[in-house]
Amino acid sequence: MSDNERKSMKRRELLIHIMCWSIVLFLPLAFFRPNESWELRMSHWLRSLGGTLGYMIIFYVNYLWLAPKFLFTRKRGLYIMLNVLLIAAIIGLSLGWWDAFGHILPDEMPRMERRPPHRHGGPPLWNMMFQSALMTALVAALAMAVCMGQRWQHIEETRREAEKAKSEAELTNLRNQLNPHFLLNTLNNIYALIAFAPEKAQTAVEELSKLLRHVLYENQQNYVPLYKEVAFMKNYIALMKIRVTSNVKVETHITVADDDSTPIAPLIFISLIENAFKHGISPSGKGYILVSMSHDDDAIVCEIRNSNWPKRANDKSGSGIGLMQVQKRLDLMYPGCYSWEKGTANDDKEYYSKITIYRYDTQVRNS
Repeated sequence: MSDNERKSMKRRELLIHIMCWSIVLFLPLAFFRPNESWELRMSHWLRSLGGTLGYMIIFYVNYLWLAPKFLFTRKRGLYIMLNVLLIAAIIGLSLGWWDAFGHILPDEMPRMERRPPHRHGGPPLWNMMFQSALMTALVAALAMAVCMGQRWQHIEETRREAEKAKSEAELTNLRNQLNPHFLLNTLNNIYALIAFAPEKAQTAVEELSKLLRHVLYENQQNYVPLYKEVAFMKNYIALMKIRVTSNVKVETHITVADDDSTPIAPLIFISLIENAFKHGISPSGKGYILVSMSHDDDAIVCEIRNSNWPKRANDKSGSGIGLMQVQKRLDLMYPGCYSWEKGTANDDKEYYSKITIYRYDTQVRNS
């Protein structure tokens, strides 16, 4: 949470306290008898004001001092003892306030408001003391509950911030892994071209320089505009097509607008395309790769289908880190907002991979 957010929360908390105590202090003025004079109403209100001020003292002494210093430091016995002493002192002050203002202000309370004697002969003072003790204890409990609620909220915010920091560290680590992984695979392709098609290798190096700009700069952000990511994918496919033969069918069906600025995680689909070129071409140089991508109001969909030519047992190229990264990045950046369907079809002759990213508020993710 930023400093501005904390300051805003403090201001809201202060405003809530002011509003609540204003209601507690002045609401009794609205419930006196209609035929009472304003002076008499004020007399009654001032006599009862001592109890309300006592509640305020009980609340804030618990809220600001007793609960943080004793209750949350596991000194519960001392906390209870101090509260008992405080409640006794507040009851004494409230009764003293009532009697003092009773002598100063006119005592013209209506007949129905006069306290009748206790039916068992006990003095009305004991009823008043019991009610005051009960109310002050409830106010102390309320202060404790509010303080504990804020403490739990603070603990939860700290936990969320720690999880956010951990997620950001994991994303940074994944990006740092992805750059060398992507570059290594691309350089391997160019190396293969040098042996039989030097001209194509030169073109591939030019294309690689365009791709590296995206990898080195755009990949440092959590999200990039969708049109930039699509342009990167097209350039990468063009680079990969340089090394394949005419016996490999490569088709793209991308219906994303050229100015679509929807935020998307960078390089989230590139490992799937790498995988398609790796396993979609047979040792004899045949196969097909179909890449389709669309975006509507509900979701971004990227689907890749390719002929399935699994690696031979003696083929040690590739470590599968790309697909593992895709899974981790999807979990971190689109939790609960994506689906990934993958597997084989047509008697294991075709491999498909389809990622659907549903509408997702990136501002919430970054907050």
